[in-house]
Amino acid sequence: MAAVPQTIALPAPRSAPLAAEARSAWLLSLPAIVLVFLFILLPVVAVIGLGFTDFELGYAGFKFVGLDNYIELFTDRTFRQSLWNTAVYTAIVTPISILMALGLAMLIEAENIGRSFFRTAYFLPVASLLVAMATVWQYLFHPTIGPINAMLALAGIPGPNWLGSAGTVLYSLSIIGIWQSVGFNLVLFLAGLTAIPRELYAAAEVDGARAAYDRFRLVTWPMLGPTTLFVTTISIISSVKVFETVKTLTEGGPNKASEVLLFTIYKEGFVYLRVGYASAMTVIFLAILIVLMFLQYRLQDRQVHYT
Repeated sequence: MAAVPQTIALPAPRSAPLAAEARSAWLLSLPAIVLVFLFILLPVVAVIGLGFTDFELGYAGFKFVGLDNYIELFTDRTFRQSLWNTAVYTAIVTPISILMALGLAMLIEAENIGRSFFRTAYFLPVASLLVAMATVWQYLFHPTIGPINAMLALAGIPGPNWLGSAGTVLYSLSIIGIWQSVGFNLVLFLAGLTAIPRELYAAAEVDGARAAYDRFRLVTWPMLGPTTLFVTTISIISSVKVFETVKTLTEGGPNKASEVLLFTIYKEGFVYLRVGYASAMTVIFLAILIVLMFLQYRLQDRQVHYT
């Protein structure tokens, strides 16, 4: 008898379930995609477009002016001054707030008693309303009745006019910025320290790293690489975006010594109503942020040890 050929059952194609899964994923992502488009991408495109116009609030029409706004920017003394003030503020606040947060986090992590209290106490500046706290700082920095100058007077040091002098106002605002940033950075570093396996410290001690500095250099610092990268990124962005303290305490004075980039954009757009010119400033501001983030990741990401 002739052998009857047997048919081999082939597995059903998986294209249909995969297509259904892809459709479900797109449907679930659609609300977020729409929100990102409406509130992030579309405004950015609008700002870039307005930067090439002479649009002013209150006027019916506007015209295309090409690169005139950008040419005016780099001949504008106020813009150059605000750019410099922002750079100085960022250069002061970012490294000091990161180093202070790391040191405090290591001290709190090493102490078992009162750990929750110190975490909460240092995080309070982050949770506080900065505009309300500005009144407290205004009192602290007051040249005649302020506690800071009173303590300096006890040591025989004449206290300056912290917020009223062009030579000290930016450093005074930097102190407030450090006070505001340390608590948030500290919480992030505490989370990073908690995630480090304790066995690594024991292994390092067995290998001869008995000093605290050696354990920090060989274990703590490399393992905090991802946390440090994130903290640095957040700190730079927060410093470049400083606005509330300037608007509340100094209004950019005296003599534009504390005028920063966001405050200049605010004045041009909402005080002088030059929206086209303010949009060009905003584009420059976004470009600076992008360049800073790119350089930081290129330089710092290579030294990060991911686990």
